[in-house]
Amino acid sequence: MTEKTPAPATSGTTPVDRRDFLRSSAIAGTALTLSAASASRVYGANERIGIAFIGVGGRCQAHLDIVNNMVKEGKPVFCAGVCDVWDGAEEEYDHEFGGTVTKRKYLQGLFPSAKKMGLDIGDKKRVVKDYRRILELPDVDVVCIGTPDHWHARMSIDAADAKKHVYCEKPMTRTIAESQAVVEAMVRNNTVMTVGVQSMVDPVWREANKMIRAGKIGHVAQGTTSYYRNDARGQWRYYRLLKEMNPKTIDWKMFLGSEVKGVDGKMIGPDMAFDRSVFGQWRCYWPFGGGMFTDLFVHQTTHLIEAMGIRYPKRVAGSGGLYLEYDGRDVPDVATIVAEYEEGCQFMVTAAMISSYPIEEVIRGRLGTLRFIKKPIPNTTPKQFRTCIEFYADDPSKGAGIPARLGDTVMTPKEVFEFDYPVNDTRTLWDNFLECVRMKNRGTLSTPELGAAAFTTVSMGMQSYRSGQILFWDKEKRMPIAADASWAAGWEKRSHERGKPNQIIGWQGGDAGSTMKPPAYMKLAGPWTDGKDPADG
Repeated sequence: MTEKTPAPATSGTTPVDRRDFLRSSAIAGTALTLSAASASRVYGANERIGIAFIGVGGRCQAHLDIVNNMVKEGKPVFCAGVCDVWDGAEEEYDHEFGGTVTKRKYLQGLFPSAKKMGLDIGDKKRVVKDYRRILELPDVDVVCIGTPDHWHARMSIDAADAKKHVYCEKPMTRTIAESQAVVEAMVRNNTVMTVGVQSMVDPVWREANKMIRAGKIGHVAQGTTSYYRNDARGQWRYYRLLKEMNPKTIDWKMFLGSEVKGVDGKMIGPDMAFDRSVFGQWRCYWPFGGGMFTDLFVHQTTHLIEAMGIRYPKRVAGSGGLYLEYDGRDVPDVATIVAEYEEGCQFMVTAAMISSYPIEEVIRGRLGTLRFIKKPIPNTTPKQFRTCIEFYADDPSKGAGIPARLGDTVMTPKEVFEFDYPVNDTRTLWDNFLECVRMKNRGTLSTPELGAAAFTTVSMGMQSYRSGQILFWDKEKRMPIAADASWAAGWEKRSHERGKPNQIIGWQGGDAGSTMKPPAYMKLAGPWTDGKDPADG
């Protein structure tokens, strides 16, 4: 089943050459900004920014800690409100796993989080279960959205329309139509938004994009990345379920979104009986998220398409299955997405939740490969890293051979570029976001425009997996449609039109970035017309 966003008619596949690829890369690699002159308000250096938190589960606790630390450091921010559908719980408990027992502290939900942030838990204006009450507060400048995915779009759009800036956890939305609507809302309201993809603070992705635009690896052919995990409890089943989670302490209708309309006019979520596992482990179920497709893949997809300089794919195929984790979940435990682009390249992200051995994260080009790795810095507490781009030169003039396995030959990078990785990447993302809020600069490190492109890619993969269809992206209608044979046919047509053996085009560098050097005997190729040998001219 594909999602629909109203718009004009479709356009066909039109492969483009390297000049177009570089031009789109330059555009894609440039942050989107609006000048301070167009802003309705620019904050003074010492003017306090009020931050409210919507959905204070496990992940949002890190955001609460960051803002608390900012307050302690004397930064001009304060907590203006907390919202969650669950009263919450706070306790110390024994964590038993892998034959060991460790003491841990559990703190999630409305009242424990309000107390953590120094709010009066009896303040019915600032400590609420309905996020709309938060948006009514005049001293709330920023909202941090940490709810389940199916609420992200409605809350982000409502916040923008209420003139609040938005830090929203990834994925930006649950559906593709929602992602387009969120971008429109942010542009319409000149709202600063960051999508919570922590890896976007790493400078390697922007540096890699500069290298690609400078032609360092020639024509970009392929980017590959992965996300592997392995846990005997099952992916996302390690989130605790408590007896305190019950219909008396949880606004179940609000959690579901069964009485609130989304951007498509339908209710945000289904109406269903109360279930603790749905509430506490919602990532396992399609109505509330997209499993590893949209929850995990979006991390890797966001930063790698930024590096490659691409955005929306033309063609996407998704595959996978539930091969082992039979525990009542909907979402697969093994999955792969292959996305293909009109710029003439391919992107692949693959994962298994039942194996932890990864594949390399690389961008391959005609003239070389960029490999991305992290190196731990010895004797650092907490553990710190440097991130690296390793450049492996490639020489197509050496000819083809039997493909080597990684362990068969010694591979030495020609160049290595190292960068400092932040001690706390989420804090760095917040610092950038708040600076952009102060300056009313929409060009954050993780913009909604980038977030929508990354989400569209992974969501199309999810839809392909579930529907059994390969999908095209219709860039005019801004929606996925069923694919046809035009993708392969378009490239074949291009090859025949540009690659005629007796023409310079396609053989001697007529295509920008071409490194093909045909042997002399290729002059003998080509159809005989009226019995005439093409080699005779």
